[in-house]
Amino acid sequence: MPTSSELEPRLREFLDTLIREGKFQLTYTLLHPSAETSAIPGMPQLVVDFEGADAGLLLAEEGDLLRSFEHLAFEALRLAADEHDRLLLDCHHRRMLRIQELYTLAQMAAEQVTRSGRKYEFGPMSSRERRLIHLALRDVEGIVSQSDGLGPVRHVVIQPAKK
Repeated sequence: MPTSSELEPRLREFLDTLIREGKFQLTYTLLHPSAETSAIPGMPQLVVDFEGADAGLLLAEEGDLLRSFEHLAFEALRLAADEHDRLLLDCHHRRMLRIQELYTLAQMAAEQVTRSGRKYEFGPMSSRERRLIHLALRDVEGIVSQSDGLGPVRHVVIQPAKK
C-alpha cells in the first residue's frame, strides 16, 4: 500500500493531464487533513480540492463529474478497492464538510438512541456515506448500526444493542 507521499507525484501527473487534456479551467490543492479531522473514522489521508471557473461542472448533478474524476484517479493510481477511502476528490471543501457533518450526526443519533432506547433511521445515502456512519459508531457501546433497504433508498439504522 503506497504512502500519501508516494501517491502525490503520480496523482499530480494524473490531475495535470486530466485538466489539460479536458481543457478544464480548474486548479487544485492537495490537502492532508489536520490532526483534529484525521481523528474522524473514515477521513481520507489525502484530499484534492478543486476550484476555478469550471468548479460548477464538478458539482452539477450531485457531483457526478467529481465522482467520475475520483474513479479515474483510483484506476490511474491502481488503488485497490480497500484503499479508496484514503483519497478524496473535493470541490470547495463540500465533501470534507459532509464527512464532518455525518460524523457529528452519527454521534448525535447514537446519543438519542442511548437516551430513548428507540431506533433511529437516517435518510437514504450512498455506500460511502453509510460506511462513514458505521465507522463513526463502531466503538460506541450499547448500540448497533446496520444498513437497511435496497438500491437508492438504502439507509443506516441505529438501534440499542440487545443485552
